[in-house]
Amino acid sequence: MKIFSIILSVIAIALIIFNATQINFEDPFGNEGIVALITIMALLCAIVLLLILNTSKSIEKKFKQQK
Repeated sequence: MKIFSIILSVIAIALIIFNATQINFEDPFGNEGIVALITIMALLCAIVLLLILNTSKSIEKKFKQQK
């Protein structure tokens, strides 16, 4: 599960970098710019969710070790 989340995080970071290059900084809320900004926000949310999943799995593992 940890390898899977690392792979997804790397893909998300790569897509964030790609979408950052698609933004026209003179008009960031233009047609293509707004799509890139929305995609960047969605990918950041996905990374946060993966971090939460990793944290919950580590807490679950520690909780099972205590019993």
